[in-house]
Amino acid sequence: MIRRQGVDLTRGRRLSVAAFIGLVVAYLVVLHGLALALSSGLRTRYAAPGSLNEMWRAITVPEVVSVVLVLAVISWLRWWPPVLRDDRPVQRWVAVVPIGMAVCALVVTDYGALADKGAAFTSTLLFTALLIGVGEELMFRGLGVTVFRSRGFTEGKVALWSTVIFALAHATNLLTEGGGAFAQVLTTMVAGYFLYLIRRRSGGIALPVVIHAMWDFSLISGQVIPGRVYLPALLAIVTMVVLAIIVLVRRHHIEPVTAGQR
Repeated sequence: MIRRQGVDLTRGRRLSVAAFIGLVVAYLVVLHGLALALSSGLRTRYAAPGSLNEMWRAITVPEVVSVVLVLAVISWLRWWPPVLRDDRPVQRWVAVVPIGMAVCALVVTDYGALADKGAAFTSTLLFTALLIGVGEELMFRGLGVTVFRSRGFTEGKVALWSTVIFALAHATNLLTEGGGAFAQVLTTMVAGYFLYLIRRRSGGIALPVVIHAMWDFSLISGQVIPGRVYLPALLAIVTMVVLAIIVLVRRHHIEPVTAGQR
């Protein structure tokens, strides 16, 4: 029987931390390898598709394949219950994180640019953003959190290492974007921790998927017009900073209050 810190894997296979890291590497090779192969000859920018052709080649198809890979791994491990559900609640005030991110995403979305691009482009972008949310959340907040919990890590270390690996996975963009991607790695680390908290606050993986998809959809929408600076996107940075300050100030009030603390 494998049951540690509330993670019941009695019917599932085991996965070591090293094997999980290897899986993340394979996931990234598939994702970026396909993107490079399918977009060969196109002048694509990271997370900034200028046309429907660029989007499905550089993002949509690679994301479909990577999601299938993650689904297959979870099914092979028989880890669906601990991946989909979370039995480690946090205090109610943490709801400010998903609410803040959702409101910001709705405000930041460039509705005018999407209207100019048309319904086919917009619907494909929405589907693609959902794929990103499903794939990355199942990989990092699903498999990642479950791996570290099953290995007996404290919840603080579960949050730390699943978030660090999530951020480092985005460091692969340094190869194509250069030093400018360092800022993205830092913001991704903050976003990763927020998504971890959302998983715990909502009791599962569904809300993190939705918030992740909304966030990426809004940011990508502001970059679909080449050569233009979309200033409302700065609100995303402001939101991250404000939420980070709130979480930092109230960090000792995240875990649920026990009977002995009342």
